[in-house]
Amino acid sequence: MTTPQIAGDEIGNAGDEEVRSQWAAIERLPTFERITTALFWNRDEQGKRNETRVMDVSKLEDLDRHLFIDDLIRHVEDDNLRLLQKIKNRIDEVGLELPTIEVRFSDLFVEAECEVVYRKPIPTLWNAIASRISRVMCLKKEKSISILNGVSGIIRPKRMTLLLGPPSCGKTSLLLALAGRLDHSLKTTGNVSYNGHLLSEFVPEKTSNYVSQNDLHIPDITVRETLDFSGCFQGTGSRLETMKEISRREKLKGIVPDPDIDAYMKATSIEGSKTNLQTDYILKILGLSFCAGTRVGDTSRPGISGGQKRRLTTGQTIVGPIKTLFMDEISNGLDSSTTFQIVSCLRHYALLSEGTIVVSLLQPAPETFELFDDVILMGEGKIIYIGPRDYICRFFEDCGFKCPTRKSVAEFLQEVISRKDQEQYWCHIDKPYCYVSIDSFIERFKKSELGLQQQEELSKTHDKSQVQKDALCSRKYSLNNWQMLKACSRREFLLMKRNSFVYVFKSGLLICIGSITMTVYLRTGSKRDVINANYLMGSLFFSIFKMLADGIPELTLTISRLSVFYKQKELYFYPAWAYAVPSAILKIPISVLEAFLWTSLTYYVIGYSPDIVRFFRQFLIFFALHLSCISMFRAIAATFRDFVLATTMGSVSIVLLSLFGGFVLRKPSMPAWLQWGFWLSPLSYAEIGLTSNEFFSTRWSQTTSGNRTLGEEVLDARGLNFGDQSYWGALGALIGFTFFFNIVFVLALTFLTTSNRSRAIVSSDDDNTQGSGNHTKSSSKIASQSKNALPFKPLTFTFQDVCYFVQTPQDKKVQLLSNVTGAFKPGVLTALMGVSGAGKTTLMDVLSGRKTRGDIEGEIQVGGYRKVQETFARVSGYCEQFDIHSPNLTIEESLEYSAWLRLPSSINSETKSAIVREVLETIELEDIKDSIVGLPGVSGLTTEQRKRLTIAVELVANPSIIFMDEPTTGLDARAAAIVMRAVKNITETGRTVVCTIHQPGTDIFEAFDELVLMKNGGRIIYHGPLGEHSRNVIDYFMRIPGVPEMKENTNPATWLLDITSRSSEDKLGVDLAQIYKESSLFKENNIVIEQMRGTSSETEELTSSTRYAQTGWGQFKACLWKQQLSYWRNPSYNLTRIMFMCLTSVICGVLFWQKAKKINTQQDLFNVLGSMYTVVLFTGINNCSTVLFCIATERNVFYRERFAQMYTSWAYSLAQVLVEIPYSLVQSILCMAILYPMVGYHFSVYKVFWSFYAVFCSLLIFNYFGVLLVVITPNIHVAFTLRSGFYSMVNLFAGYVMPKPSISKWWIWMYYLSPTSWVLNGLLTSQYGDMENEVMAFGEKKKVSGFVEDYFGFRYDSLALVAIILIGFPILLASLFAFFIDKLNFQKK
Repeated sequence: MTTPQIAGDEIGNAGDEEVRSQWAAIERLPTFERITTALFWNRDEQGKRNETRVMDVSKLEDLDRHLFIDDLIRHVEDDNLRLLQKIKNRIDEVGLELPTIEVRFSDLFVEAECEVVYRKPIPTLWNAIASRISRVMCLKKEKSISILNGVSGIIRPKRMTLLLGPPSCGKTSLLLALAGRLDHSLKTTGNVSYNGHLLSEFVPEKTSNYVSQNDLHIPDITVRETLDFSGCFQGTGSRLETMKEISRREKLKGIVPDPDIDAYMKATSIEGSKTNLQTDYILKILGLSFCAGTRVGDTSRPGISGGQKRRLTTGQTIVGPIKTLFMDEISNGLDSSTTFQIVSCLRHYALLSEGTIVVSLLQPAPETFELFDDVILMGEGKIIYIGPRDYICRFFEDCGFKCPTRKSVAEFLQEVISRKDQEQYWCHIDKPYCYVSIDSFIERFKKSELGLQQQEELSKTHDKSQVQKDALCSRKYSLNNWQMLKACSRREFLLMKRNSFVYVFKSGLLICIGSITMTVYLRTGSKRDVINANYLMGSLFFSIFKMLADGIPELTLTISRLSVFYKQKELYFYPAWAYAVPSAILKIPISVLEAFLWTSLTYYVIGYSPDIVRFFRQFLIFFALHLSCISMFRAIAATFRDFVLATTMGSVSIVLLSLFGGFVLRKPSMPAWLQWGFWLSPLSYAEIGLTSNEFFSTRWSQTTSGNRTLGEEVLDARGLNFGDQSYWGALGALIGFTFFFNIVFVLALTFLTTSNRSRAIVSSDDDNTQGSGNHTKSSSKIASQSKNALPFKPLTFTFQDVCYFVQTPQDKKVQLLSNVTGAFKPGVLTALMGVSGAGKTTLMDVLSGRKTRGDIEGEIQVGGYRKVQETFARVSGYCEQFDIHSPNLTIEESLEYSAWLRLPSSINSETKSAIVREVLETIELEDIKDSIVGLPGVSGLTTEQRKRLTIAVELVANPSIIFMDEPTTGLDARAAAIVMRAVKNITETGRTVVCTIHQPGTDIFEAFDELVLMKNGGRIIYHGPLGEHSRNVIDYFMRIPGVPEMKENTNPATWLLDITSRSSEDKLGVDLAQIYKESSLFKENNIVIEQMRGTSSETEELTSSTRYAQTGWGQFKACLWKQQLSYWRNPSYNLTRIMFMCLTSVICGVLFWQKAKKINTQQDLFNVLGSMYTVVLFTGINNCSTVLFCIATERNVFYRERFAQMYTSWAYSLAQVLVEIPYSLVQSILCMAILYPMVGYHFSVYKVFWSFYAVFCSLLIFNYFGVLLVVITPNIHVAFTLRSGFYSMVNLFAGYVMPKPSISKWWIWMYYLSPTSWVLNGLLTSQYGDMENEVMAFGEKKKVSGFVEDYFGFRYDSLALVAIILIGFPILLASLFAFFIDKLNFQKK
């Protein structure tokens, strides 16, 4: 046998013998042990190696993994390449051939069906109603829009392909089509094949991965946990089998592999583990190691930055074994240096791991562009060029267009196909320029040598060899059923721990409500008579309703997680049942706890039967009911998926369950043809189980007339006497309902899908307007003149020794900015740049006054005077990194609204309109000015259109100082150039403009006049002029010893970010911030700052006669204008609640048909009150629930607009309050028109008006309480939890389940505070408070008016007071809303 040879050069000769002996021990192990056992270096906490040991790599500790990866990859770019090269060498050494994938697509057409509407294509209430009517009557018109138009090409393995093109050219659709992820509603023709196999012949979702441009993650888990779960669900693919084969061949050849490479490959091939070494590797190469333990967060919860989320989205995909990747705009929010590093890693991966990778980028830097082997250039849904990167410039030169010397090729490619920018690249001086269309370019490419070669290759059949077929996956899921269930359970349990506050808060709320309930019904059961039995029935119904309401937050929680679930389901991480089963099982302890708490608090204090067995039987019913209710709300959320629709359907289910539950309306009183509904309500079985458990006990066994027990008589009166054994049948039915709802939940998740974007609608007038390519410039000229004529004051901005500290959850003080000093000058365009995490946005937020937490030190001056935030906001604009806008306005209306409120009232409306038109043209939004903004990732504008809108909204305000946080992020190179040209023009008018930038092209970077460069830790390392061709800043850093020279045609911005990164600074062994502080440039800057500060005596202090640009009346009119447009265009909210009112009225009308005309006993009066109670409580619940999401969406917009000093809080709140009135009015009229005649209430003007007035006030009360709830809670989940508590209280003290005379004195104040008690008082008293007819009430004859007064405590002569209080409640809630929205701010910055 030959002597084993040690691969690699990591081990010295002295350790060879020891390594060989250890390796020999490993080789003697069985195969299943050998592939998890490796030689592993012992490392101390500093990462230094000590000695090797034989170790099971599946049991690596967290510290071992961390130190191992840190030692393996010290410098990402170099060491990652070295690692992949060693893996490749090891595979080649044993002669193993890895399968590759070649993707072909031919004649691919994709079309979308759009709905045609008249006039503007805006989703108004009228359009929504017309659409539904036309759908019912089969009159709906549709129109096809082409997305991809006959595209063909080949994506080759071991190559990196760049996908370029302007926005809306079909890049995302092409990537989705190649990955097999296109929406099924799209009409697709043509073929896509992998190694000659069509998508239907294998599972494309497990063979390739699509990296979305939308970052969808669970906000409550950390970065590491996100990657761990993703890696676990994706499995290891063929890594394990590959490792076995390599191990077998090495054993035959006597090869001892490099211990580190062997350990790495074995550790990353372990399947189904909680944590994996691959996670640490991905964290390292993506630069996420330092935030691995940070929660992802979202808009309402702090977490990682936008750029880090983008990297996490990429990492979540590449952490798995899939090597065919289609990546959509992965560089958004990243600086050019980080982008280069990630693309470089992907290139190494494609080349050495033989992957197939297509990447769509918006603004690739020249050096990033050169990392790609092939380029696909798209325009108008067609492929203009597909082929080698080296040939593309030559192709366009043959067409007559040449890329200038210092121009980025990627920018040139995107501009040369644009009608507006093409002419500047025309290179034939001797020939006149003529626009070359996209179709002309395509024809020339097809006739070129490359085009003909591609056509010939596509015409040939691909070789379907077995090796190539092995690259395709035919198995849907990577893990077996048990492993998937364990992984999903582990994640669900983790999420429950992270949301423990919500569950503790719910339990605390339940204890509070339970304590109130037991004291309200204190010892009610101690008296055994018919009246107290009736109260006891009321306490049981209230308890049932409390269990039902306690399940409502589950609906919100489920919907909030559906987007991530559907994303992972489409990736075949797990099937729906694996997600649903843990969701159901892990909630059982919650149901046990809440049912036990409620029963323990109320059972003995209220005075139910004092029998421990009956105590536990009641507990079991509450437990089964609670479990069935949360299961029902989960099923509703999964079935309807939209927040407003699901909430409405949840309210419908509450109405139906309550009406058919046997308490509001007895079963015998229901119409015979509807009594089946009683048996379909879980509340009925809960009522049967609880009442039989109580009233069949021995203490209710005394006989009455008719030889029946008192308990049976009580049950007969309520229609609930189904025998003593009915308890167990009821319990079984509730458990059955739980299983049924969970099965519905699983089926809904399995078969229903969620659409990422809403369906498009187009105007019938579009065909008439298209084709007119002539745009007049007169309005632009007028606007330009108007804008230049607008008065503004040029202002300097200085800051000295600014520090910023924040407190961490661990109560540590962390410094994010360290002694930052600088100045921004009028007419100077300043770039604020630095590596990701350097503190660029933090500095801008501090300077602009946006920070709401933390401690700020240092001095900030504007125009030589200390900055006063109130006046500073009037003269400054801030373009946020996240594009926050009202979703239901159009682009033009958003600009008009901003101009209306932020430009001085002295400027007339014609000038403001001209400015709006000019900005629309400047930012190139004129063609889409009538488009609805929509919600990000759901409807409306694309990412780049939103970014341009954000900039436009600030530009129309005519500020003296403009802060722009990453204005070019999310824009393609051409759009970024357009925006920066506009910004440059604004600067030239004398304004002070500061922009943070991440990955600017050379042209964009050199458009800036000055640069502020920052490093990690929030320290400045350069502040000064760029100079021509960035000469000044380049020369400054070149003077530092050891800094590498910038290569020719390199983007200066990328070079600067590269040499100032932490790893480069460590290599140089210097502190760049200290070098800057000791430089002459720093001293010169201090002199300039002192001069600016010294000019305060010569300038006028920044003051304003008013805090806002508009008067209070003007602010209110603008806010009301926006609010009424937003409401009119929100059919999912307003149309849904109007339909709910109609449906509830019809259901109540049918169930209580003409009940109001037949008042003979107290039960008849209870039935009529039940109809009133149902309408008041449940329509109120629906209104309160649906308004929450609507207001929560606008709250972040309000925070932005309030900071910009657009209006006072009272103007906004008054508009919000008034805009609800017309819709509540419509609901009230519909309720009266439907319900009043059906139930048979008395027709008189007085009584009809009273009923209308009470219902109208009730709807306003619930609406305004929902609005108030949003502004006093940090997020919508807490609001929903509090909401269920409110519902319980207004139900308990409504005077229905416990009438006013029977409420204890210590709780009567709660009765007076409950709005529902006054509404029911007004409704019942106005109808029957003056009726003198006699009825039989509890065995006695009484006048109706007398019974209403004695039993309910409603006095007819108090109606005037009731009327005043009913209108007082909405006014009070509206006032509280106005107060708290002014005082509270939950936006943490």
